[in-house]
Amino acid sequence: MEKTVHIAIVPGPWYSHLVSILQFSKLLVQLHPDFHVTCIIPTLGSPSTASNSFLQTLPSNITYTFLPPVNPNHLPQGSTLESKIQLTVTLSLPSLHQALNSLRTPPVALVVDSLCAEALDLAKELNMLSYVYMPPAATTLCYYFYLLKLDKETSCEYRDLPEAIQVPGCVPIHGRDLVDQAQDRSSQPYRFLLQRLNKFFSANGILINSFLEIEKGPIEALIEGESGNPAVYAVGPVIQTRTESDYNSNGKDCLTWLDKQQPCSVLYVSFGSGGTLSQEQIVELSLGLELSNHKFLWVFRAPSSSASDGHLSAQDDIDASMFLPSGFLERTKEQGMVIPSWAPQVQILSHSSVGGFLSHCGWNSILESVMHGVPLIAWPLFSEQRMNAVLLSEGLKVGLRPKVRKNGIVERVQISELIKCLMEGEEGEKLRKRINELKEAANSALKEDGSSTKTISLLAHKLRNLA
Repeated sequence: MEKTVHIAIVPGPWYSHLVSILQFSKLLVQLHPDFHVTCIIPTLGSPSTASNSFLQTLPSNITYTFLPPVNPNHLPQGSTLESKIQLTVTLSLPSLHQALNSLRTPPVALVVDSLCAEALDLAKELNMLSYVYMPPAATTLCYYFYLLKLDKETSCEYRDLPEAIQVPGCVPIHGRDLVDQAQDRSSQPYRFLLQRLNKFFSANGILINSFLEIEKGPIEALIEGESGNPAVYAVGPVIQTRTESDYNSNGKDCLTWLDKQQPCSVLYVSFGSGGTLSQEQIVELSLGLELSNHKFLWVFRAPSSSASDGHLSAQDDIDASMFLPSGFLERTKEQGMVIPSWAPQVQILSHSSVGGFLSHCGWNSILESVMHGVPLIAWPLFSEQRMNAVLLSEGLKVGLRPKVRKNGIVERVQISELIKCLMEGEEGEKLRKRINELKEAANSALKEDGSSTKTISLLAHKLRNLA
């Protein structure tokens, strides 16, 4: 009988990161059934309904346990989302150490989410191999590593650099489009980011949710990087195959509505599991959708002054009409559908009626769009999403990016024009052709002889030899 290979994983305390590392684990145990994964989950407050529902979908060779939750009231008032996440990880380390120590079969390796790099020290102490699982793009990792160099060589804020930053193998990115934490070099989130990145170098390897055909330049630059850098494994595209909302009434209603629409006629609008817009921007977006005359399916969240607020305060029972322009829902009842908070995104993107995706540019959403051949309007909100928007619009050329006015608002006329360009214009056709080529490549990467399947087998072979 084959010996079981046991590994432990630690997801970041953030829904999209939890989903990504567990989807990777599902892929690993599906390809290599002799593997068993124990998932140890740090949380801030009680786990979300979405997290609990997703965990119910795990196969028997992936088990999970929650660490004692960190009380949000114990964190400094006014902390940013990034700081809250980092402090949650730090405060969970003692209970994580205890959980790892108490496992009946000691794991051969510890795989930690990129937000949990502090936990890498525990792997060394417990004599395990250690890996970082990186849900964002390879481009993001390249720029992260370059930040360590840039931090030593420049003294000004990155947004004040006169030219775009050019990292080998990557699309050039302006300082203002770098990750949020790097926008204020004197801030705590920036210090946390640098500390976390320095920890990456103690890992035996980094697993990236990407694949050669979509990010050849960045992945090759990482693999051929300086000696002493951790080994890099491109294991993507890792995406969700089903969502917990497939079976709620919102999910059923929107799929039934899509069934009645023409092929490629609907624009899907969603800002991810945590993205929110201001009240003023909600008004402009709704009027832009109406003005475009194109069909739309909009996953609606209540407004907030903080773009990432949905991560900490998702509301499932909001009344969208309270925040939309007067008469909007009545005027657009034939044109569109507005559903509160959540929708079965994978089913929507795979539906033949959907012809475009207005997205916040989270990497999970981008990969899901690529896997289903749906071109994008790139509307980044926070974290590394502006970097992803540059990659989509200027690197891969599968997305259009709106112009944001000085007051931070994208106006209705601009929104309407972009929708028309994507859904009916010649440029939209070019984007659709390019994203369909990427769709083929993405699906090939996951075939039996595909680049990512081979990479996962290489990793599995290494770990099997230690069991």
